[in-house]
Amino acid sequence: MNTRNLLSEKQLKLITSIQELFNKPVYLVGGAVRDIVLGIEPKDYDFCSGLTTNEVKEQLTGKHRTYLIGERYGTVGFKVENEMIEITTFRTESYLFGSRQPKVQFVTDISEDLSRRDFTINAMAIRCDNYKLIDPFSGAADLGSKILKTVGDSKLRFKEDPLRILRAVRIASKYSLSIEDKTADRISKMASKLLEISKERWVQEIDKILMLENYNLGEGLNRLWFHGIFRYILPELQLQYEYEQNSRYHDFKLHEHTISVVKATPSKLDLRWAALLHDIAKPFVRTDNKNGHCNYINHEILGADIVERLSKHLNFSNKRREYVVDLVKNHLNEDCELREYDNIGKINK
Repeated sequence: MNTRNLLSEKQLKLITSIQELFNKPVYLVGGAVRDIVLGIEPKDYDFCSGLTTNEVKEQLTGKHRTYLIGERYGTVGFKVENEMIEITTFRTESYLFGSRQPKVQFVTDISEDLSRRDFTINAMAIRCDNYKLIDPFSGAADLGSKILKTVGDSKLRFKEDPLRILRAVRIASKYSLSIEDKTADRISKMASKLLEISKERWVQEIDKILMLENYNLGEGLNRLWFHGIFRYILPELQLQYEYEQNSRYHDFKLHEHTISVVKATPSKLDLRWAALLHDIAKPFVRTDNKNGHCNYINHEILGADIVERLSKHLNFSNKRREYVVDLVKNHLNEDCELREYDNIGKINK
Protein backbone atom coordinates (compact mmCIF):
# COMPACT_ATOMS: atom_id res chain seq x y z
CA MET A 1 0.00 0.00 0.00
CA ASN A 2 1.31 3.44 -0.95
CA THR A 3 0.34 6.09 1.61
CA ARG A 4 1.06 9.16 -0.50
CA ASN A 5 -2.65 9.95 -0.89
CA LEU A 6 -3.10 9.75 2.88
CA LEU A 7 -0.42 12.33 3.58
CA SER A 8 -1.09 16.04 3.81
CA GLU A 9 1.21 18.50 2.06
CA LYS A 10 2.75 19.31 5.43
CA GLN A 11 3.44 15.65 6.13
CA LEU A 12 4.84 15.03 2.66
CA LYS A 13 7.18 17.98 3.04
CA LEU A 14 8.31 16.79 6.47
CA ILE A 15 8.91 13.20 5.39
CA THR A 16 10.77 14.28 2.26
CA SER A 17 12.92 16.71 4.25
CA ILE A 18 13.86 13.98 6.71
CA GLN A 19 14.80 11.46 4.04
CA GLU A 20 16.95 13.97 2.19
CA LEU A 21 19.17 14.32 5.26
CA PHE A 22 20.28 10.69 5.26
CA ASN A 23 21.95 8.19 2.92
CA LYS A 24 19.88 5.20 4.07
CA PRO A 25 16.09 4.63 4.08
CA VAL A 26 14.30 6.28 6.99
CA TYR A 27 10.91 5.12 8.28
CA LEU A 28 8.12 7.00 10.01
CA VAL A 29 6.87 4.65 12.74
CA GLY A 30 4.43 4.11 15.59
CA GLY A 31 1.53 6.30 16.58
CA ALA A 32 2.07 8.82 13.80
CA VAL A 33 1.49 6.12 11.17
CA ARG A 34 -1.59 4.89 13.02
CA ASP A 35 -3.02 8.40 13.11
CA ILE A 36 -2.26 9.05 9.45
CA VAL A 37 -4.11 5.86 8.48
CA LEU A 38 -7.04 7.09 10.60
CA GLY A 39 -6.94 10.54 9.01
CA ILE A 40 -5.84 12.21 12.26
CA GLU A 41 -3.05 14.77 12.50
CA PRO A 42 -0.27 13.21 14.63
CA LYS A 43 0.93 15.09 17.70
CA ASP A 44 4.52 13.99 17.14
CA TYR A 45 6.62 12.18 14.60
CA ASP A 46 9.06 9.37 15.36
CA PHE A 47 11.41 7.91 12.80
CA CYS A 48 13.77 4.95 12.76
CA SER A 49 16.52 3.69 10.49
CA GLY A 50 19.49 1.37 10.24
CA LEU A 51 21.81 4.28 11.00
CA THR A 52 23.72 4.32 14.28
CA THR A 53 23.55 7.41 16.46
CA ASN A 54 27.07 8.34 15.38
CA GLU A 55 26.05 8.09 11.72
CA VAL A 56 22.95 10.20 12.37
CA LYS A 57 25.00 12.86 14.16
CA GLU A 58 27.59 12.86 11.40
CA GLN A 59 25.01 13.35 8.66
CA LEU A 60 23.29 16.14 10.62
CA THR A 61 26.53 18.02 11.31
CA GLY A 62 26.33 21.56 9.98
CA LYS A 63 22.62 21.16 9.13
CA HIS A 64 20.71 20.75 12.40
CA ARG A 65 21.40 21.03 16.09
CA THR A 66 21.09 17.62 17.74
CA TYR A 67 19.58 16.71 21.11
CA LEU A 68 21.25 13.67 22.65
CA ILE A 69 19.30 12.96 25.83
CA GLY A 70 18.16 9.60 24.40
CA GLU A 71 21.44 8.69 22.70
CA ARG A 72 22.16 5.72 24.97
CA TYR A 73 18.88 4.20 23.73
CA GLY A 74 19.72 4.88 20.09
CA THR A 75 17.73 8.11 19.75
CA VAL A 76 18.84 11.48 18.39
CA GLY A 77 16.55 14.49 18.37
CA PHE A 78 16.55 17.49 16.04
CA LYS A 79 14.14 20.06 14.64
CA VAL A 80 12.84 20.08 11.05
CA GLU A 81 9.97 22.15 9.60
CA ASN A 82 9.25 23.47 13.12
CA GLU A 83 8.71 19.91 14.37
CA MET A 84 10.85 18.26 17.02
CA ILE A 85 11.91 14.97 15.45
CA GLU A 86 13.43 11.85 16.96
CA ILE A 87 15.21 9.23 14.90
CA THR A 88 16.09 5.91 16.53
CA THR A 89 18.30 3.05 15.42
CA PHE A 90 16.31 -0.16 14.79
CA ARG A 91 16.02 -1.85 18.19
CA THR A 92 14.18 -4.16 20.53
CA GLU A 93 13.58 -3.29 24.17
CA SER A 94 12.31 -4.67 27.48
CA TYR A 95 12.10 -3.42 31.06
CA LEU A 96 13.82 -4.97 34.05
CA PHE A 97 11.82 -5.47 37.26
CA GLY A 98 10.93 -2.09 38.78
CA SER A 99 12.93 -0.12 36.23
CA ARG A 100 11.82 2.97 34.32
CA GLN A 101 14.63 2.54 31.79
CA PRO A 102 14.43 0.02 28.94
CA LYS A 103 17.03 -2.63 28.21
CA VAL A 104 17.84 -1.98 24.54
CA GLN A 105 19.27 -4.26 21.89
CA PHE A 106 19.95 -2.86 18.44
CA VAL A 107 18.82 -4.88 15.41
CA THR A 108 19.32 -4.74 11.68
CA ASP A 109 16.03 -4.09 9.89
CA ILE A 110 12.60 -2.52 10.12
CA SER A 111 10.74 -5.83 10.48
CA GLU A 112 12.67 -6.70 13.63
CA ASP A 113 12.02 -3.24 15.03
CA LEU A 114 8.27 -3.46 14.34
CA SER A 115 8.09 -6.94 15.85
CA ARG A 116 8.98 -5.60 19.31
CA ARG A 117 6.16 -3.05 19.36
CA ASP A 118 3.09 -3.41 21.53
CA PHE A 119 -0.01 -3.53 19.32
CA THR A 120 -0.55 -4.26 15.66
CA ILE A 121 -1.95 -0.78 15.04
CA ASN A 122 1.32 0.69 16.36
CA ALA A 123 3.53 -1.73 14.42
CA MET A 124 3.32 -0.01 11.05
CA ALA A 125 5.85 2.15 9.26
CA ILE A 126 5.97 4.41 6.23
CA ARG A 127 9.17 4.23 4.20
CA CYS A 128 10.09 7.85 3.58
CA ASP A 129 11.66 7.51 0.15
CA ASN A 130 8.65 5.86 -1.53
CA TYR A 131 5.75 6.28 1.00
CA LYS A 132 5.18 2.52 1.09
CA LEU A 133 3.29 1.24 4.13
CA ILE A 134 5.20 -1.48 5.96
CA ASP A 135 2.53 -3.47 7.81
CA PRO A 136 3.75 -6.99 8.69
CA PHE A 137 1.11 -7.55 11.40
CA SER A 138 -1.99 -6.26 9.56
CA GLY A 139 -2.39 -3.19 11.74
CA ALA A 140 -4.30 -1.29 9.06
CA ALA A 141 -6.84 -4.12 8.80
CA ASP A 142 -7.23 -4.13 12.58
CA LEU A 143 -7.85 -0.39 12.55
CA GLY A 144 -10.51 -0.94 9.89
CA SER A 145 -12.11 -3.62 12.07
CA LYS A 146 -11.72 -1.43 15.19
CA ILE A 147 -9.79 -4.15 17.01
CA LEU A 148 -6.84 -3.80 19.39
CA LYS A 149 -4.53 -6.79 19.72
CA THR A 150 -0.93 -7.34 20.55
CA VAL A 151 1.86 -8.10 18.14
CA GLY A 152 2.28 -11.85 18.49
CA ASP A 153 1.93 -13.53 21.90
CA SER A 154 0.17 -11.16 24.31
CA LYS A 155 1.74 -12.88 27.32
CA LEU A 156 5.21 -12.12 25.99
CA ARG A 157 4.32 -8.54 25.02
CA PHE A 158 2.95 -7.75 28.50
CA LYS A 159 5.84 -9.52 30.19
CA GLU A 160 8.36 -7.44 28.19
CA ASP A 161 6.74 -4.26 29.49
CA PRO A 162 3.73 -4.48 31.83
CA LEU A 163 2.85 -0.84 31.17
CA ARG A 164 1.35 -2.14 27.93
CA ILE A 165 -1.56 -3.37 30.06
CA LEU A 166 -2.49 0.23 30.85
CA ARG A 167 -1.64 1.36 27.32
CA ALA A 168 -4.06 -1.22 25.94
CA VAL A 169 -6.88 0.27 28.00
CA ARG A 170 -5.98 3.83 27.06
CA ILE A 171 -5.51 3.24 23.33
CA ALA A 172 -8.61 1.05 22.96
CA SER A 173 -10.68 3.65 24.79
CA LYS A 174 -9.23 6.66 22.97
CA TYR A 175 -9.89 5.19 19.51
CA SER A 176 -13.14 3.38 20.43
CA LEU A 177 -11.66 -0.05 19.71
CA SER A 178 -12.73 -3.44 20.99
CA ILE A 179 -9.95 -5.41 22.67
CA GLU A 180 -9.43 -8.80 21.05
CA ASP A 181 -10.64 -11.59 23.37
CA LYS A 182 -7.22 -13.22 23.85
CA THR A 183 -5.61 -9.87 24.56
CA ALA A 184 -8.41 -8.84 26.94
CA ASP A 185 -8.15 -12.13 28.82
CA ARG A 186 -4.41 -11.69 29.16
CA ILE A 187 -4.88 -8.14 30.51
CA SER A 188 -7.07 -9.47 33.31
CA LYS A 189 -4.73 -12.37 34.10
CA MET A 190 -1.55 -10.32 34.04
CA ALA A 191 -2.69 -7.08 35.70
CA SER A 192 -0.55 -7.89 38.75
CA LYS A 193 2.55 -7.51 36.55
CA LEU A 194 2.03 -3.75 36.86
CA LEU A 195 3.55 -4.07 40.33
CA GLU A 196 6.89 -4.74 38.64
CA ILE A 197 7.19 -1.29 37.08
CA SER A 198 7.53 2.19 38.53
CA LYS A 199 4.51 4.01 39.90
CA GLU A 200 5.44 7.09 37.89
CA ARG A 201 4.75 5.12 34.72
CA TRP A 202 1.31 4.09 36.06
CA VAL A 203 0.44 7.70 36.81
CA GLN A 204 1.49 8.91 33.36
CA GLU A 205 -0.97 6.50 31.75
CA ILE A 206 -3.81 7.22 34.19
CA ASP A 207 -3.25 10.94 33.54
CA LYS A 208 -3.80 10.30 29.83
CA ILE A 209 -6.92 8.22 30.45
CA LEU A 210 -8.36 10.94 32.70
CA MET A 211 -7.91 13.48 29.91
CA LEU A 212 -9.85 11.50 27.30
CA GLU A 213 -13.08 12.84 25.87
CA ASN A 214 -16.38 12.10 27.63
CA TYR A 215 -17.45 8.72 26.20
CA ASN A 216 -13.88 7.50 25.77
CA LEU A 217 -13.07 8.55 29.33
CA GLY A 218 -15.95 6.49 30.69
CA GLU A 219 -14.85 3.48 28.64
CA GLY A 220 -11.30 3.79 29.91
CA LEU A 221 -12.28 3.96 33.59
CA ASN A 222 -14.77 1.12 33.26
CA ARG A 223 -12.10 -1.09 31.69
CA LEU A 224 -9.70 -0.34 34.56
CA TRP A 225 -12.31 -1.71 36.94
CA PHE A 226 -13.51 -4.55 34.71
CA HIS A 227 -10.02 -5.98 34.17
CA GLY A 228 -9.13 -5.64 37.86
CA ILE A 229 -6.32 -3.19 37.15
CA PHE A 230 -7.27 -0.88 40.01
CA ARG A 231 -6.77 -3.85 42.36
CA TYR A 232 -3.03 -3.40 41.95
CA ILE A 233 -2.53 0.31 41.40
CA LEU A 234 -5.37 1.79 43.52
CA PRO A 235 -6.72 -1.18 45.53
CA GLU A 236 -9.10 0.92 47.63
CA LEU A 237 -10.73 2.09 44.42
CA GLN A 238 -11.24 -1.45 43.10
CA LEU A 239 -13.72 -2.02 45.96
CA GLN A 240 -16.12 0.33 44.17
CA TYR A 241 -16.66 -2.06 41.27
CA GLU A 242 -20.30 -3.25 41.20
CA TYR A 243 -20.69 -1.93 44.75
CA GLU A 244 -24.36 -1.41 45.62
CA GLN A 245 -24.64 1.79 47.64
CA ASN A 246 -28.16 1.10 48.98
CA SER A 247 -28.53 4.84 49.46
CA ARG A 248 -31.56 7.05 49.02
CA TYR A 249 -29.24 9.54 47.30
CA HIS A 250 -27.89 7.16 44.67
CA ASP A 251 -29.32 4.75 42.13
CA PHE A 252 -25.89 4.14 40.62
CA LYS A 253 -23.46 1.50 41.74
CA LEU A 254 -20.48 3.19 43.33
CA HIS A 255 -18.08 2.81 40.40
CA GLU A 256 -20.79 4.06 38.02
CA HIS A 257 -21.30 7.12 40.20
CA THR A 258 -17.57 7.81 40.25
CA ILE A 259 -17.37 7.54 36.46
CA SER A 260 -20.30 9.94 36.07
CA VAL A 261 -18.62 12.50 38.33
CA VAL A 262 -15.28 12.28 36.51
CA LYS A 263 -17.02 12.65 33.15
CA ALA A 264 -18.94 15.69 34.40
CA THR A 265 -15.84 17.62 35.40
CA PRO A 266 -14.03 19.98 33.02
CA SER A 267 -10.82 18.61 31.50
CA LYS A 268 -8.60 19.78 34.36
CA LEU A 269 -6.33 16.88 35.25
CA ASP A 270 -6.01 17.37 39.00
CA LEU A 271 -9.75 18.05 39.32
CA ARG A 272 -10.42 14.75 37.56
CA TRP A 273 -8.06 12.96 39.95
CA ALA A 274 -10.10 14.41 42.82
CA ALA A 275 -13.32 13.26 41.16
CA LEU A 276 -11.89 9.77 40.70
CA LEU A 277 -10.91 9.52 44.37
CA HIS A 278 -13.66 11.54 46.08
CA ASP A 279 -15.67 8.55 47.39
CA ILE A 280 -12.73 6.20 47.92
CA ALA A 281 -13.56 5.69 51.61
CA LYS A 282 -17.24 4.82 51.25
CA PRO A 283 -16.89 1.02 51.52
CA PHE A 284 -14.97 1.44 54.78
CA VAL A 285 -17.52 3.58 56.65
CA ARG A 286 -20.79 1.97 55.55
CA THR A 287 -23.46 1.62 58.23
CA ASP A 288 -27.14 0.62 58.06
CA ASN A 289 -29.81 3.04 59.20
CA LYS A 290 -33.27 2.31 60.60
CA ASN A 291 -34.93 3.00 57.23
CA GLY A 292 -33.14 0.13 55.53
CA HIS A 293 -30.66 2.34 53.68
CA CYS A 294 -26.95 2.85 54.21
CA ASN A 295 -25.08 5.85 55.50
CA TYR A 296 -21.49 6.83 54.74
CA ILE A 297 -20.79 9.24 57.58
CA ASN A 298 -17.37 10.92 57.52
CA HIS A 299 -16.36 9.20 54.29
CA GLU A 300 -14.92 12.50 53.14
CA ILE A 301 -12.62 12.71 56.20
CA LEU A 302 -11.34 9.16 55.92
CA GLY A 303 -11.16 9.63 52.14
CA ALA A 304 -8.84 12.62 52.54
CA ASP A 305 -6.61 10.54 54.80
CA ILE A 306 -6.50 7.66 52.31
CA VAL A 307 -5.76 10.04 49.43
CA GLU A 308 -2.98 11.69 51.45
CA ARG A 309 -1.26 8.32 51.78
CA LEU A 310 -1.98 7.31 48.19
CA SER A 311 -0.55 10.59 46.93
CA LYS A 312 2.77 9.83 48.57
CA HIS A 313 2.65 6.22 47.35
CA LEU A 314 2.10 7.41 43.78
CA ASN A 315 4.70 10.19 44.07
CA PHE A 316 2.25 12.99 43.30
CA SER A 317 3.69 16.48 43.29
CA ASN A 318 3.00 18.44 46.47
CA LYS A 319 0.74 20.75 44.47
CA ARG A 320 -1.39 17.87 43.17
CA ARG A 321 -1.47 16.14 46.56
CA GLU A 322 -2.63 19.22 48.43
CA TYR A 323 -5.26 20.11 45.83
CA VAL A 324 -6.74 16.61 45.53
CA VAL A 325 -6.74 15.98 49.29
CA ASP A 326 -8.50 19.30 49.90
CA LEU A 327 -11.23 18.58 47.34
CA VAL A 328 -11.84 15.06 48.66
CA LYS A 329 -12.05 16.34 52.23
CA ASN A 330 -14.48 19.14 51.33
CA HIS A 331 -16.48 17.68 48.44
CA LEU A 332 -19.72 17.72 50.48
CA ASN A 333 -19.44 21.46 51.12
CA GLU A 334 -21.51 23.71 48.88
CA ASP A 335 -18.58 26.02 48.11
CA CYS A 336 -16.27 23.17 47.07
CA GLU A 337 -15.20 23.15 43.41
CA LEU A 338 -16.07 19.45 43.17
CA ARG A 339 -19.52 19.67 44.75
CA GLU A 340 -21.57 20.56 41.65
CA TYR A 341 -20.13 17.63 39.69
CA ASP A 342 -20.77 15.23 42.55
CA ASN A 343 -24.42 16.30 42.42
CA ILE A 344 -24.58 15.53 38.71
CA GLY A 345 -23.76 11.95 39.57
CA LYS A 346 -26.73 11.63 41.91
CA ILE A 347 -30.06 10.39 40.63
CA ASN A 348 -32.32 10.91 43.64
CA LYS A 349 -31.15 13.98 45.49
